[in-house]
Amino acid sequence: MRAIVVTAYGGPEVLTIAERPDPTAGPGEVVARPSVIGVNFKDVYEREGRAKPAPPFTPGSEGAGTVTAVGEGVTTLAPGDRIAWCAAPGSYAEQVVVPERAAVPLPADVTDEDAAALLLQGLTAHYLTTSTHPVGEGGTALVHAAAGGVGRLLTQLLTRRGVKVVATVSTPAKAAAVQDLGAWRTVVTAGGTDIAARVRELTGGRGVDVVYDGVGRDTFEAGLTSLRPRGTFVLFGEASGPVPAFDPRLLASHGSLFFTRPTLNDHATDPEELRDRSAELFAWLRDGRIDVSVGGRYRLEDAARAHRDLQQRRTTGKLLLQP
Repeated sequence: MRAIVVTAYGGPEVLTIAERPDPTAGPGEVVARPSVIGVNFKDVYEREGRAKPAPPFTPGSEGAGTVTAVGEGVTTLAPGDRIAWCAAPGSYAEQVVVPERAAVPLPADVTDEDAAALLLQGLTAHYLTTSTHPVGEGGTALVHAAAGGVGRLLTQLLTRRGVKVVATVSTPAKAAAVQDLGAWRTVVTAGGTDIAARVRELTGGRGVDVVYDGVGRDTFEAGLTSLRPRGTFVLFGEASGPVPAFDPRLLASHGSLFFTRPTLNDHATDPEELRDRSAELFAWLRDGRIDVSVGGRYRLEDAARAHRDLQQRRTTGKLLLQP
């Protein structure tokens, strides 16, 4: 099979196509042939060495396709079944080993592309808004990078609950896009905009109830300063780099803030919880509560270009590889 292989940490150029042995399914595993592979910032962290594994490795963890083989002890899946996954290391490949517990069977009315574009980022938006910090009618939230994959889903879910979303974006075109999703106000960050000052102005000096931040280093201080007293800072990604080390007393000086760094691993490790959250996501997709936006489709061998576009914020929505 063909796969993307990283032999040394570095920039997008280290993503190279290579021939690799076809995988086999071990106990509790299946082999799937993906028709679509999701591209995520997690893959960038792996490529740059900010997350395991060590080279050489095949990046990626998300996709959708068809089961081709099952291992010993697998009881819920069979060859020919359509599945999606978001926790299968080595997904930038023509064949992927997926743990049975991490596989989500696909309903007939959910396409492979929609599933691959939705699952990881959709599950992230799901747990952030239902478990990490549920915000209700009349609440306020600051969503950074709101035109991106998770950001646009957060904006849709929050606004449909009656939450006033202040959305940060990098361009006026992206501002228009998130306004169409229901954002209450937008802040274009290009040109050194003082995000916190603008948020304070929009909220009458009060600040927002919660900040959802997948950017990290570049927006950390602005997020802290944008919160009301006893507000919650939710850091779920580090697209611009890790946030600086800080003394916890900083949270006190900004108004007794709450700070959390949740991960999907702790919200979907149980197969039943994973499937319950996925079923609710598919229901929201079905009834139009959320939609899927694909910002770019690339051949497997063009994974480096997909990473460049993602990091340089050239696109909106989800980027997909098509093996």
